[in-house]
Amino acid sequence: MRIQVACCIAALSSAAAFADSKDPCQQVMAALANRLDKDATCVHTDDLTTTNPNTTPQNNSLPGRPAFAFTPQTDRDVITVEPASRPKIEKKVPGVQINGYIADDPQKQGRFLLRLPDDWNGRLVVAGASGTRSEFNGDFAWSDYVLQQGFAYASQNKGVLNLRLSAATDPLACRLNFESPVFVHFFDNDDGQPFTRWASFMAQAAILARRGTEARYGRVPRKTYAVGTSNGGYQVRRAVESFPSLFDGGVDWEGTYVDAGAPNLLTDLPPAILNFPDYRASGFSANSTAFKNIVAAGYPPDIVIGTASLWASYSGQFWEVTQCQWQKRNDPGYQTYGVPKGTPPVQGSVNGTGTYNYVARLSASDVGKNMAAFATTGNIRRPLITVAGTMDGLLPIDRHARAYARKVAEAQAERDDDDRDDEVAYRLYEVQNGNHIETFRVAFPQLEHIQPHARAAFDKLVEFVEQRKALPASQCIPHGGSIAANPAQPGHCKNLFEEH
Repeated sequence: MRIQVACCIAALSSAAAFADSKDPCQQVMAALANRLDKDATCVHTDDLTTTNPNTTPQNNSLPGRPAFAFTPQTDRDVITVEPASRPKIEKKVPGVQINGYIADDPQKQGRFLLRLPDDWNGRLVVAGASGTRSEFNGDFAWSDYVLQQGFAYASQNKGVLNLRLSAATDPLACRLNFESPVFVHFFDNDDGQPFTRWASFMAQAAILARRGTEARYGRVPRKTYAVGTSNGGYQVRRAVESFPSLFDGGVDWEGTYVDAGAPNLLTDLPPAILNFPDYRASGFSANSTAFKNIVAAGYPPDIVIGTASLWASYSGQFWEVTQCQWQKRNDPGYQTYGVPKGTPPVQGSVNGTGTYNYVARLSASDVGKNMAAFATTGNIRRPLITVAGTMDGLLPIDRHARAYARKVAEAQAERDDDDRDDEVAYRLYEVQNGNHIETFRVAFPQLEHIQPHARAAFDKLVEFVEQRKALPASQCIPHGGSIAANPAQPGHCKNLFEEH
């Protein structure tokens, strides 16, 4: 035992001496010289947390890019804008921050972020990015939390910039909602940007970060964890399914479920889009046929306070524009908003976001093949925790979080490994009244924040991987509750919505 301790102390001393041997930016940038674009930046700062305003760049600060292509300040607010739900920043974290384009990305849009604290705990966290957000998407949600514990932190943007303003005449433009005159063009609908790239950029971020940590500290991380929200949660799932040599476990917060069959976003969003105008016209009546149709499509019930409606918030900001984005990428032959004048119609194409019929399009297009190409398999090869809210109005829990849990159960049932529970443990922690957008809780106080539970899940994952401390069973986290070793509500929450 004395020999082992002495060896460990010697190794740590050697690593510390290596880290202090010369300028840390020179060390890391030399190691990443052929991996990052020549315009990549490195700075050694006295604080890597968001208390330092320079850690997150200003919106629209990339030279030569249009407005809304790069929106770091907005992106970090998307997951959690309320100070009450952010991790507390209790100390400064001095260290190195590296940021820039990935050199070998043929689309010249892939970006990478790496934060290396001076006081490193020997471990690494790699974050996914929600929506089409930048590598700074997790600054409030994840970076501040893990950096204060000594983790190195890396992130990426799935190889794609965000969006630009456009017009209805643009064949790749998507309308914000059914009443909006605003159209946007997502960069990930352009040529060379299939969603299959999302998984590979998560892996590439891990590889680049490992190289950076080795240059900075003289050794690679002893453990690497994946974290992410929404589409970033999808990246986490693919990380533990596809890259077990790079990741030791993951936490996905409201991850997107992708499958060539139902359910998926292209089966789920059209009924909500189609029925919402009639539901609103009914005065938000729970007795209306439109309300019943949306609930029947898997959505949680609406919350109505005066003239405000939770569904209206989702309709105004997410439903149509997301359906359009995914349809144009995966079923480009479909005429989303009708056939432009003078343009012959595409065979088998019927216009409309709300009337899009995924099943009918399987025989009229390659949409099934395209969805299958980046589907989540459920065949996890490292421990994974999903944290999801019962009131998610963009990725309804039974159609996404629970669907993925079922997929994992199916995959594990087919395995014959004796060490299944230890090596590929899976848990689903459902947050009663949690929803997809934390900021909606401001207008609808019946909702619950998910972020504190996602952070707690991360801590429990680390304890499980590194200390073999048992993971609490899958469970429903009640109002005001926490992840419990002996849950009062094991399994799923009984109701999607509960008053409190």
